[in-house]
Amino acid sequence: MKISAALFFGALLATNIVYADCSDDILPSTPNSRFTVNNNGTVTDNQTGLMWMRCSLGQTWDGEKCEGSATNYTWQQALASPDKSNLAGFNDWYLPNIKELASIIEISCYHPAINNTLFPSTQSRVYWTSSHSARSSYFAWGVYFGYGFVTPNDKNFEQLVRLVRVAF
Repeated sequence: MKISAALFFGALLATNIVYADCSDDILPSTPNSRFTVNNNGTVTDNQTGLMWMRCSLGQTWDGEKCEGSATNYTWQQALASPDKSNLAGFNDWYLPNIKELASIIEISCYHPAINNTLFPSTQSRVYWTSSHSARSSYFAWGVYFGYGFVTPNDKNFEQLVRLVRVAF
């Protein structure tokens, strides 16, 4: 029996199972040593001074991994999403801009293109940023963590969110 590639990959994505494919021939851009792993569901990037949620918004950190399902948001909903977050006792979370979110792309990996040890359960999908597209008021920038590139998206599309805050 033949199965189409689209059907196969669609079914794989629907399972929320994350398998990163990383190359040992490429020097990692976000090695574990660049980050401080906090015991509260966050990691601090010692290079940028940013503290990141380890899980996608909608999931919870259970001390070892992300539990639950990531929530989809339109861009307007994503902009408002930090208002409800107080992870690790902080209430100053925000939707990252394009440069901030792109700083955690792992160039040696794909599906997802992120350090899966630090950011487990990251889906190979688009994550919103707060950055508008200069070309059209109907679009905002996101990061596609499947292959690790930035892409404009219709603000009405539903995408995922990972929040950030300034740590120091």
